[in-house]
Amino acid sequence: MDAAEAFLTGTIARLRGVKALGDGVLAQVSDTELFHLTDAEANSVAIVVRHLHGNMLSRWTDFLTTDGDKPNRQRDREFEQPAENRAEVMRLWEEGWACTFNALEPLKPADVLREIKIRGVALTVMDSMLRQLAHYSYHVGQMVTLARQQLGGRWMTLSIARGKSADYKPIERASGIRE
Repeated sequence: MDAAEAFLTGTIARLRGVKALGDGVLAQVSDTELFHLTDAEANSVAIVVRHLHGNMLSRWTDFLTTDGDKPNRQRDREFEQPAENRAEVMRLWEEGWACTFNALEPLKPADVLREIKIRGVALTVMDSMLRQLAHYSYHVGQMVTLARQQLGGRWMTLSIARGKSADYKPIERASGIRE
């Protein structure tokens, strides 16, 4: 496996891991917790999902041939509390990730250093993938924190539980990545 192929395989696997964390949050929060705002300026888990959806569709739709900041995107609207409808939030979550993986999975090693644009700024495909991996990790981390704070003792950890580090045995994924 060459470096570009390893990069694609590894980054897509990491993105799948980020999605899995978010899936774990969404499985644990009630409808009330999904839309809970701590104050007027706060984001709910649903708002974070809405923002990720908008970002994913803008960044990954036709990303090799069009700017990753689509003119029809309404970023500010993404931060407004959506109607309290879990099914719609879940649809946005799945649609955003489907767009992401449908754009990335067909990439070939030769695409990694291809130049694309986001907001008119030239980036390589590699840099854009790393940029979005960091961005999605940041926001899914927010979802984890919001859920953890609300659920308290009902929270089921999505990583190694406290006091259980000695029980942790790294696993090797089919991709060859150890976690």
